[in-house]
Amino acid sequence: MERLDKIISHAFSLSRKQAKQAIQSGAVKIDGIVVKASDAKAEPSQVTLDEKIADYKEHIYIMMNKPQGVISASEGGTQKTVVDLVPQALRRKGLFPAGRLDKDTVGFVLITDDGAFAHDILSPKKHVEKTYFVQTDKPIPAELPDRFRQGVVLYDGSVCMSAVLETDSACTCTVKIKEGKYHQIKRMFRVNGLSVVYLKRTAIGGLALDASLKEGECREIGAQELALIRDEQG
Repeated sequence: MERLDKIISHAFSLSRKQAKQAIQSGAVKIDGIVVKASDAKAEPSQVTLDEKIADYKEHIYIMMNKPQGVISASEGGTQKTVVDLVPQALRRKGLFPAGRLDKDTVGFVLITDDGAFAHDILSPKKHVEKTYFVQTDKPIPAELPDRFRQGVVLYDGSVCMSAVLETDSACTCTVKIKEGKYHQIKRMFRVNGLSVVYLKRTAIGGLALDASLKEGECREIGAQELALIRDEQG
């Protein structure tokens, strides 16, 4: 059972104030009976607004293929954010990216309004693996996979956790890391004499970016897909 204004707000992408106004106007019914008390409790399946059944979910999880030039934030002032790209049908109050990608990095960003879930997958103790496709300015040395496995020491003296590097071609590779230091992958290559010219996150945990999503597009993530992320937390 949830408060009526919360159900209406989430189900119809309204602010809490707009939801209360709709309730007070008599447009909301519980089991076919008009209810004007915002704090009334009901099951979402019992609730309608203008005869439309409330499609209520407590939280939403969105997979976005982030394009370059967009920041990973919920508010960006004059800059466009990943939340700005979320279509109205998936919009709701409190959306934010669970983890960040650099402005010029593309790929999988998880957007949600579930703070507890975001904390879980971002917690250093959980070590949720993130997978990236990397293109470098120069050929990748044969010994670099071993250096990544041993833990790269950055210029500031910080030590990265063991990471997996698998080369695809002379200047491209796949990298898997289990932490998220500032500009980490770029810094790991830089200290080894290479610059990253293209970077794309392709997976979070066991969930890969949907190949059908063009840059800037997104879709909702289902429970089974969320489990692929959670399964990697163990």
